[in-house]
Amino acid sequence: MPTGDRVLVPFDDLAEVAGPEWPFGLRVDVWDGTGDPPADLDDVALHVLPYGVPRAYEALDRLPGVRIVQSLRAGVDELLPLVGPDVVVANGRGLHDASTAEHALALILAAQRELPRWVRDQDARRWDPHFVGSLADRRVLLVGAGAIGGAIARRLEACEAQVVPVARRARPDEGVHAIDDLDRLLPDAEIVVLVVPDTADTRGLLDARRLALLPDGALVVNVGRGSAIDTAALVAEAGRLRAALDVVDPEPLPADHPLWTAPGILITPHVAGGSATFPPRARRLVVEQLRRFAAGQPLANVIERP
Repeated sequence: MPTGDRVLVPFDDLAEVAGPEWPFGLRVDVWDGTGDPPADLDDVALHVLPYGVPRAYEALDRLPGVRIVQSLRAGVDELLPLVGPDVVVANGRGLHDASTAEHALALILAAQRELPRWVRDQDARRWDPHFVGSLADRRVLLVGAGAIGGAIARRLEACEAQVVPVARRARPDEGVHAIDDLDRLLPDAEIVVLVVPDTADTRGLLDARRLALLPDGALVVNVGRGSAIDTAALVAEAGRLRAALDVVDPEPLPADHPLWTAPGILITPHVAGGSATFPPRARRLVVEQLRRFAAGQPLANVIERP
C-alpha cells in the first residue's frame, strides 16, 4: 500500500502511462477541476493543476502543506501570486510547442489566404474567386524566441517565409534581434507574430505608436498573451492593418466589444495550446514529475522565483 506523500492530480488514468511501478509509493487523489475538490487536503504535498478549466486554481486555498505546484501551462504569471514564496512552481514547458505553433501557422494561413471570406461565400453560395496573399516570401517578425517561438519559426521556414526572430536580448550569432530593435524592424514587417508572456516589459508592447509603424496591410498575429497589444489602438488601426488573434485583452472578450466586428480581424478563443497533442504529453510529464518527486530527485521545468 502507498505510504508516502499525498499528491493531487487531474488525471485518473496515469497508471496506463506509468506502468507497474505506479503510484511510486505516493498517495494519489484526483481532481480534474470539475465538481468540488476532495475534502481534507491539508497533507497534500504536490498539486498538479487542472488545465483549461475555470476552477483550476480553486484547490490552492485548501492546501496549507503544499510544497510543489505543477502547472500544465507554459506561462505561470497568474499562478505565482497565488502561492507562497517557499512553494516550488514548475510549468508545462514543451507541452504546447507543437500545438501553439500549428495554431499560429493556421491563423497566418487563414488570414493570408482569406479563408474567413471563403467560408462566408460558401454560406452564401457565392462563387467569387480572386487572387489572395501568401506566406511564402513574406517577411515575418517573430517576437518571442523561446521554445514555442522556435517551433513556429520552423513551420514558417518550411512555408518559405523569411523569419526575423526577436527576443529580450540580441543573439547576433543566431540572427536574433533585441526587442529594443522593434521600432527599426516594424516598418519592413509584413507579418508580426507575438508569442511573449505577460510581464511588465511586454504589456502594451504593440501600442498605438508601434502599430502605426507597420505598413498598410500588415498582419498582426498573437498567440502569447493578449496584454501585449493595446486593444483600443488595434481597433483604431483595423482596416489599415489586419490581425489574427488567439489571445485578446480583455479575456473573455465581451460580446459588445468592437474588436469582434472590426474589419480584417480573425479571433479564436485562446485555444492554441489545447489540441490533441496536449493530453498524452501532459500525462507523460506528470508521471515523470511524480516519479522524480517520489525518488527525491530534482523536478523538471522549475521556475526561478525572485
